[in-house]
Amino acid sequence: MTTASFDDFLRLDIRAGRITRAEPFPEARKPALKLWVDFGPDLGERRSSAQITRHYTPEELVGRQVLAVVNFPPRQIGPVMSEVLVLGLPDAEGEVVLIAPDQDVPLGGRLF
Repeated sequence: MTTASFDDFLRLDIRAGRITRAEPFPEARKPALKLWVDFGPDLGERRSSAQITRHYTPEELVGRQVLAVVNFPPRQIGPVMSEVLVLGLPDAEGEVVLIAPDQDVPLGGRLF
């Protein structure tokens, strides 16, 4: 494991957002969903894709709060320009489980 400094942590801008829209992403190489996440008035809505089809359907994701890195450069994933990295952890089988606050928080709130 590589040691990181506190300054390294501060360079990551991790914010709370709310999924406003989710759709299947059939063009992806691995099963994935297209996500639109609202980070409030300062950051607005950003797009992402996520390989989270094992535990989530598009319908159940809408309205859910998530955490995402918002200051990575955009990345082209097939026909989708991913603007944020939605965060998750692997379950026992290696499938992604989303990370979210356990209470509702203001959109755009920064992790510290």
